[in-house]
Amino acid sequence: MEGCGEDGQVKLLGMAYSPFVVRVCIALALKGIHYEFIEEDVLNNKSELLLQSNPVHKKIPVLIHNGKPVCESMIIVQYIEEAWDSKAPFLMPRDPYDRAIARFWAAFIDDKVIPSIVGAFRGQGEEQQKAGEESVENLLLLEEVLRSTGKASFGGDGIGLVDIALGGLLVLIQTVEKVTNIVLIDTQKTPLLSAWADQFCKADKVKKALPDRAELFVLMSAWRAKLTSPPTGN
Repeated sequence: MEGCGEDGQVKLLGMAYSPFVVRVCIALALKGIHYEFIEEDVLNNKSELLLQSNPVHKKIPVLIHNGKPVCESMIIVQYIEEAWDSKAPFLMPRDPYDRAIARFWAAFIDDKVIPSIVGAFRGQGEEQQKAGEESVENLLLLEEVLRSTGKASFGGDGIGLVDIALGGLLVLIQTVEKVTNIVLIDTQKTPLLSAWADQFCKADKVKKALPDRAELFVLMSAWRAKLTSPPTGN
């Protein structure tokens, strides 16, 4: 999509299947911000623009707004909220305490949820089982956070920071479940989270930002096969 207009010049460097990039796409879609998406081949051929825009980590996503790069998915999401704070919906609470709590749980998702799910995907045997159990424990904590809101979303009456932090991972989580036959978001153990995930993925602006499930399944099945294949001799 074209990235110049009343919102300024907006470009997003990323890969369509990256859950971190998906987070940013969701935030931009919710705010109705027009941007240019630049697909990066981060595995084989990182562009000069990416290397110049994120010289420290050399990773995606990178949002470039009027020539100024912003890196790291959740930092970008917060930047989007602050740079376009007059545009509804509001992705972060107005109250400073509530805003701090939202940041805490967004960080929890990055620091605890993602590593455990990656472990469940990459692991085998007892290692995989342990990572799967840890993933469920982490998601149970988020179930209680959602319960405490008394609402359908972490953000209360609408999609907020924590919804985007976890929601950007949903297609990945569901694909990991299919590839590994491990249940992570259980309708029995985490009924609120399960219902939230279903509604989040159906939201009009969100579903357009989500990666293709079938293609991601093929891709992750191939990755999983390589991880579990026995090493070959010389």
